[in-house]
Amino acid sequence: MSDARVGLVIEDDHDIRELVRTVLTQAGFDVTVASSGAEGVLTAKTLNPDVITLDLGLPDIDGFEVSRQIREFSDAYIVMLTARTEELDTLIGLESGADDYLTKPFRPRELRARIAAMMRRPRTVPDAAEAAGVEASADGQAHPERGNYSHNGLELSYASRTVTVDGAEMNLTRTEFELLHALLEAGRTVRTKSDLVRRLRDEDYDVGGYISEADERSVEVHMGNLRKKLGDSPQKPRWLQTVRGVGYRLAPGEH
Repeated sequence: MSDARVGLVIEDDHDIRELVRTVLTQAGFDVTVASSGAEGVLTAKTLNPDVITLDLGLPDIDGFEVSRQIREFSDAYIVMLTARTEELDTLIGLESGADDYLTKPFRPRELRARIAAMMRRPRTVPDAAEAAGVEASADGQAHPERGNYSHNGLELSYASRTVTVDGAEMNLTRTEFELLHALLEAGRTVRTKSDLVRRLRDEDYDVGGYISEADERSVEVHMGNLRKKLGDSPQKPRWLQTVRGVGYRLAPGEH
């Protein structure tokens, strides 16, 4: 029985569909393809894929709506592939639940690198030893292990990938979870938008890779989505504090 990860390609252009299929297959995925949005949603329900690549310009349902529908039942990583260059399209896509995006034409190597970075983020509880985690306060101190964090009524367990607010479990995408974890881990230390982009790509902070304005804007959109789900106020933040022109940090503790 194969234990390969499952990839789903939702794309109506035959040449691009086959290119993406090849990239994912070479990366070790069992790949299924769908040529329409409706077919893609049904296939995602059946397969429970780990990664989905999603074309925004589908012939029946647009990619934004496909992403929204898939997000109702799946925590798969969604990478948007779009020929559109307008920033607004990218932002709407991220707001609909996508994790990342690439603009066509894209380099196959870049798609593979983005997906590899996503897959290094856990999807489920690893094992009992790791699930034990470590208790850590969000105090701005370095934490050698990724464990459990508690701050102003919010509880995060990295091992079990769960977040609760005042006892109620939150349904976060894995990108939103990673951003929240990065801020809890850093405490009151500011994380720049570039830092957070690199965190999502699993890059070292000093590699000097190019971070575009659109990349940083995508972090803003994910943080906005996270705020909405947590019920946090930008004006009087309980958890996520914006440092204008720089990035984000954890809001002060409640006394």
